[in-house]
Amino acid sequence: MAQPDVSILIVSWNAKDYLAQCLASIRQTQGDLKIQVVVVDNASHDGSPEMVERDFPEVALIRTGENLGFAKGNNAGLGLCEGRYVALINSDIVLRDGCLQGLIHYMETQPEVGLVGPRIVNPDGTFQSSARQDPDLWSSLGRALFLDHLDPTQKLFPKAHMRQSQLQVTRPVPVLVGCFWLTRREALQKVGGLDPNFFIYGEDNDWCRRFADKGWQIMYYRESEAIHFGGASSSIAPIRFYVEMYKARLQYWKKHQGIWGRLFGPGILAIHFLVRYLVWSVLSLIRPRSRQRTSAMRARYFAALKWLFFNVSPHKTSG
Repeated sequence: MAQPDVSILIVSWNAKDYLAQCLASIRQTQGDLKIQVVVVDNASHDGSPEMVERDFPEVALIRTGENLGFAKGNNAGLGLCEGRYVALINSDIVLRDGCLQGLIHYMETQPEVGLVGPRIVNPDGTFQSSARQDPDLWSSLGRALFLDHLDPTQKLFPKAHMRQSQLQVTRPVPVLVGCFWLTRREALQKVGGLDPNFFIYGEDNDWCRRFADKGWQIMYYRESEAIHFGGASSSIAPIRFYVEMYKARLQYWKKHQGIWGRLFGPGILAIHFLVRYLVWSVLSLIRPRSRQRTSAMRARYFAALKWLFFNVSPHKTSG
């Protein structure tokens, strides 16, 4: 068989309905592209793998038997990917017409680009930021203290996610959010797969950093578009996934910021969580009608503080 133009790799965990929409959109927008689709199921118990086998027999399905997380799950599927290009997309992505075709055409005209992502929109068509700044220690301290809200130029303390005004054109970006990546095989072979030490979150910062370190450009491509629902798996246990996000942040600092990450990273996170816990505690007193919201936010930051200071992680089924 001829080599596929693109292999699409999807890691899924208990997101059956989203995954079905995603796979259907691939079929509908395929056009003349030769596409290989690989789904890695991280031990879902919602019928996802059975749905794939029944409704999408052309898809190569890998049942991991356990929840490997995002990085290991993708790495488990990369070995099956045979395309000239490889797209790693979330299970809650829906492709718009011409999305893959536009990305591939752009890559073929820009050989220095190793990683590219499309414009991402919410289900209602509104803008969703899919690019962000590198989460270095200094900017993270500014965000912990809300200083990024006091810096209108965002030069001293840039916001984490890039704004709509910054993403009106195709441009290089520090980090592409991991909901949709397209890479060329040559770059993938040089950079390697995702760091398996990241369970979920942080692997996007790490992978983009490694592409840049190898001399590849990371690009946001404005002319292609996809819908991202967001939170297909993390909504099952929001507190747990919030803590996992900051575990990954600390892990990233320790890997890429060296001794400074080890010395100052925990302190920056402590400030971040404490400030927000106090803010929501005050709001719970002055806004009693918003008690459900304030209680949920206080629970989030209290759980994060318990993890940071006492290494107590939320139960995997906690909300």
